[in-house]
Amino acid sequence: MTSSPHGSPGKPPPPGDTRLRSLLRRSAAPLEFELLGRTLLHSALVGAAAGLVGSLFFWGLEVTERLVLEGLAGYKLLRAGGEAIVSDHGSTPFRFWVLVLLPAVGALAGGIVSWKFAPETRGGGADQIIEDFHLRAGFVRRRVPTIKLIASILTLGFGGSGGREGPTMQVGGALGSLVGRYLRVSERERRILLVAGLAAGMAAVFRTPLGAALLGVELMHRDDFESDALVPSVLASVIAYSVFISFFGEATLFSHAPRYPFIPSHLALYALMAVLVSVAANFFLFTLKGVQKLSARISLPEWCKPGIGGLLLGLFTVPVLVAIGPLIGGKGQGLGLLGGGYGLAQVAITGAPWFAEGWRGVQLLLVLGVAKILATSLTIGSGGSAGDFGPSLVIGGIFGGAFGRAAQLLLHDPSIQPGAFALVGMGTFYGGLAHIPIASLVMVCELAGSYDLLVPLMLAEGIAFVILRHRALYHSQVNTKRDSPAHRDELILDVLKDIRIGDVVVQDRPFITFKRGTPARQVIQQLADTEWQDAFPVLDDDGKLVGVISADIMRTMAADPTIGEFTLADDMMTAPVSVNTDDDLHTALELLLHHGAREVLVTDQTGKIVGFLDEAEISQFYHGATASKPA
Repeated sequence: MTSSPHGSPGKPPPPGDTRLRSLLRRSAAPLEFELLGRTLLHSALVGAAAGLVGSLFFWGLEVTERLVLEGLAGYKLLRAGGEAIVSDHGSTPFRFWVLVLLPAVGALAGGIVSWKFAPETRGGGADQIIEDFHLRAGFVRRRVPTIKLIASILTLGFGGSGGREGPTMQVGGALGSLVGRYLRVSERERRILLVAGLAAGMAAVFRTPLGAALLGVELMHRDDFESDALVPSVLASVIAYSVFISFFGEATLFSHAPRYPFIPSHLALYALMAVLVSVAANFFLFTLKGVQKLSARISLPEWCKPGIGGLLLGLFTVPVLVAIGPLIGGKGQGLGLLGGGYGLAQVAITGAPWFAEGWRGVQLLLVLGVAKILATSLTIGSGGSAGDFGPSLVIGGIFGGAFGRAAQLLLHDPSIQPGAFALVGMGTFYGGLAHIPIASLVMVCELAGSYDLLVPLMLAEGIAFVILRHRALYHSQVNTKRDSPAHRDELILDVLKDIRIGDVVVQDRPFITFKRGTPARQVIQQLADTEWQDAFPVLDDDGKLVGVISADIMRTMAADPTIGEFTLADDMMTAPVSVNTDDDLHTALELLLHHGAREVLVTDQTGKIVGFLDEAEISQFYHGATASKPA
């Protein structure tokens, strides 16, 4: 036992013990029905907000692209089947010199807005919202949604190569955090609402409500799930999706074949494709990180670096457009290198009237796939406010579609559908890099409108997950809950559950006991002489434990000394509070908290008292566990 201050009668427990008690109170309250009901109501509010803001962002970006890229530069946007929502107004002659400068202008303006008002909105957004979850208790500044929307519209609307989904992850997560702040919820609920908001933002703009909900739950960890956030994320995603399609219709993002029949003999092809797509994903990550490192070394203000990336993007992509565009659809024909590039993924799935058949088509997809990797790396790697989710799907779809076409030509097998390989490639590429195999699998099934591709996706996702095991698109992800400060306290208590009381209690120290008939004066004398014992067992004539006397009784006796003249130990004792040597430290802590005690008796299997356990000792193990966890 310890002779710490709390061992003296009447003194309060030390701060560490108070912290431990507070921790246990919080952990002892699971997500009960009342809390769950409140969280679901809040999740519905988050979903409605994310749906409205996501719809506004989607519309604003479409209008900006039409006015700037088409209206000023004469660039013909290449779009997916369910992507366009604003009708084309006339035709502008292609002005390549304007298109060279537009990405730089937009990215520079977006960089200025981000760095001046909210530097955390720089880049894709998904990494930042993951960091907010783990390290900032789910707190996001109020200005983040507005600044992120403006910066992203400027960057993407002027031709930046990136997706709108990454920004909506950050915007949705920020909205979830803000709802939690305004409603004054607990830290745990605020984190859950952040995840729900992230999922709702994705569900709105990508139109995959179930996949988006799973993405929010999977994205925070590489090898774990935020299970508490699953139901709130599902509800928020449903609401956000419903709001979005109320404005823009229910069509899926991509057009595709009505069915993709499952052919077991093609599984070997899907496995090989998964390996090759994983290699492409690794190349994308290598290129992106390379641009980020190069950008960090440039001795210029951070706000201007996105503009430099935008200028390099224009100088790289416009010559490709000038060289290839006239061969496939005329001057200014978009190839998906600017913006999200979903139109290029659509070509990989279904082809296009201008798309070359045979090996020329395979070569074109491979060239454009590499070009899209470079274009996206220049935009995001330099700090442009653009997402990496959209381009990752597009690049995976391009290489998957190229593989499917090549396999069809080599094997002369008309049953091989390149569109199926393109869709599987989408999920494989992003699912492997972001470590979200389940979410990306479900998303592709939702995009395809069926589960025909479920088995190939399961195989390909598993292979990519293994190959890309030690590669990560998001550096803010942690391996498991055990590595996250968000779960630090509850996991420390789990550590206490793994420690047996018999392994830590001191069993060879002599202690004081009383008989039921021991006079009070003798009890008081012995209580005053002890230096460490707080709980004093009372035994009957057979040596059986019948009660316990607390050292706090001295305060009562000091208030009226005459009481001791007529009182026995039997009158001073209370019901015994004890634990068994086979119990764990968490059980002992719960017992101490429940009875308001500072020390508990420890008995063996026969009921014999073998020692004592107090809060100070439990706190030592608590602080030891704390010291071994990340701060």
